[in-house]
Amino acid sequence: MFNKLDEKDLAILELIQKNSKLTARQIAQKIKSPITTVFAKIRRMEGQNIIREYRAILAPEKLASGTTAFIFASVSYRTKNSGMISQRIVAKKIASFLEVQEVHIITGDWDLLIKLRAEAVDNVGNFVVDKLRLIDGLEKTLTCMVFETIKETTNIVLTKKLTNRNI
Repeated sequence: MFNKLDEKDLAILELIQKNSKLTARQIAQKIKSPITTVFAKIRRMEGQNIIREYRAILAPEKLASGTTAFIFASVSYRTKNSGMISQRIVAKKIASFLEVQEVHIITGDWDLLIKLRAEAVDNVGNFVVDKLRLIDGLEKTLTCMVFETIKETTNIVLTKKLTNRNI
């Protein structure tokens, strides 16, 4: 059964996406709602997969992963063995590498957009040459190195418009 999000749901989501360490009691105090209501709402939204998971956001530059690259990739759809290959299969193979943070199937001149974190530019190069380009079905790549990140967030803008939609 799907429920609509109310203003309290949105308030809870706003708070936990900014600080997932808040307890149900702290959230209840901030939104002026009973703790049992907050706890039930959180469990419901977890059950509906609105809240997917809780995690810490680490500082990559302090953990030998301060170099970011975005890589565009093109899929050939025909493998070296003359078989057909799906864009999704290639994307899943790329996603299996630990250095890869994101893989998106996109429109336009390229088929995939990959976000990669590494220690240095050499590591990005090694990844592209020694791992990425060896994937069956991958035709070509274009690597863009990030000089500086001005904004990077996982926050989703929540509006009252959501209160009228079925989830």
